[in-house]
Amino acid sequence: MTAPVVLVTGGAKRIGSAICRAFAAAGWHVVIHFGQSRAEAETLAASLPSAQVHQADLGDWEDGNAMVEAIALQHPDFRVLVNNASVFENDSALGLDPRTFDGAMQINAGSPARMTQAFFEHSRAAQGRRAIAVLDQKLDNPNPDFFSYTMSKHALASTIPMMAMALPRPNDAVYGLCPGAILASHDQTREEADRSHLLNLLGRRTGPEEIADATLFLASGALASGEMLFVDSGQHLLAQSRDVIYLEREGLQG
Repeated sequence: MTAPVVLVTGGAKRIGSAICRAFAAAGWHVVIHFGQSRAEAETLAASLPSAQVHQADLGDWEDGNAMVEAIALQHPDFRVLVNNASVFENDSALGLDPRTFDGAMQINAGSPARMTQAFFEHSRAAQGRRAIAVLDQKLDNPNPDFFSYTMSKHALASTIPMMAMALPRPNDAVYGLCPGAILASHDQTREEADRSHLLNLLGRRTGPEEIADATLFLASGALASGEMLFVDSGQHLLAQSRDVIYLEREGLQG
């Protein structure tokens, strides 16, 4: 195999599947990680020119690292890790739910950080290696909803400048990618999402393909290591008092 290799966690569905398709179209071999969505992962892999699937439970401290090590052993040009997998459950700034907190911090922050460390330890790619963390525009535009989720994204974001200082090779890079509202989430209907996802400066809906294109751009190493890229039609520049799910339902704009 001569194609460079990318691992996309949570790659079977939603934004992850768009990222997988973009890398595949650009000539990469795509490793599609899934937790429980085996059928979706295998269907997606069968539709791509060069792909494979890999199951791992990111709620387990060892499973994600074992996956990264196995891929590095199998593929000498394992060049990019995209930490996209995430859980998105609601608790509030005045009502932290311990179960929700534990799951969010493990899957959204702890496991991605450890997999990034394993990637830079075990990847043998000769060219610049890139680790890309999919974060959230909530980093700059916080609200009281999805409290544990938001904390977990802040926790993962905090690792990026630290890792950028510690990378073993000068052509390695770590990045953060911050989408806005893209697809229907939590308990939204499609119609609610169509309306709520216009609540940004441009009054337009950001598409999953835009996030995928941004991920490919970061994989090129065009930005300095440690940079954060927002792709959200300007949503992070607003001050929104609640998540857009609830702003739309309550007829509010911010």
